[in-house]
Amino acid sequence: MSKIYFQGTYGAYSHLAALSIEPKAEVIPCKTFDECFIKANSDESSKIVIPESNRITGNIGIEYLIFKYRLNIYSEYFQKIEHNLLGLPGSKLKDIKDIFSHAQALSQCSTFIKKNNFNQHVRADTAGSAESVAKNKKKSQAAIASKLSAKIYNLEIINNNIENESSNVTRFLVMGKNVSQPEYGNKKYITSFLFKLKSKPAALYQSLGGFAINGVNLTKLQSYPEQNSFESYFFLCDLDGHIEDPKVQKSLEELGLHCEDFHVLGVFEADKFRENRS
Repeated sequence: MSKIYFQGTYGAYSHLAALSIEPKAEVIPCKTFDECFIKANSDESSKIVIPESNRITGNIGIEYLIFKYRLNIYSEYFQKIEHNLLGLPGSKLKDIKDIFSHAQALSQCSTFIKKNNFNQHVRADTAGSAESVAKNKKKSQAAIASKLSAKIYNLEIINNNIENESSNVTRFLVMGKNVSQPEYGNKKYITSFLFKLKSKPAALYQSLGGFAINGVNLTKLQSYPEQNSFESYFFLCDLDGHIEDPKVQKSLEELGLHCEDFHVLGVFEADKFRENRS
């Protein structure tokens, strides 16, 4: 049985994503993102499922770990985020005064929270909040978390889908130490890579010219300072296409001329969710 590590507590959205990706895998929680990456880096038979960005709140903040460990990306998965108000069995909306959840979940449900004049309490994660409400056994307390959390911690769903926007989605990456990529075929692929440019004027402008000339579409280009530095930056990039496509190869060769550091993070099939959004 394969092992998948995720950050958080059982019932977290990462746990939900892991079960959707590999229903038969052994799913193991970690306290931090760092721990997830360390586990996968030391155990070649395991994978991690990590949230990379959210449609509403943006980047999750794992870029420095991607840069540090350089694990291979096997696939992407888009998880619809549906927030629910969870309370003790028998609790009603009128009983609730205090709600607990992760800061992002509270932010994503701000309209519902203001409407009901709840007191907000920020906690480390959504599922941990659900577990806490179950242990405290106070009818006045509720958590914002997944339906899976309600099932695991024997809580009742007082209100479902309380998020401000119904189209809230998080992009997850499935990563591991072993390098693996699909054969080049007639499918939609994404090539993900990181690079650091040589220190010279107009380096970024010159380095990206090859993509324009070869007609390669960049779907993501983000810069991040190296740890403890505001002078040296690395870039994380996704492009449409397989690394064995001649157009992609030429573009990356051109980019390489301007780089001090370059590393391919993964080649994988584009998630079907992208087609639905186009």
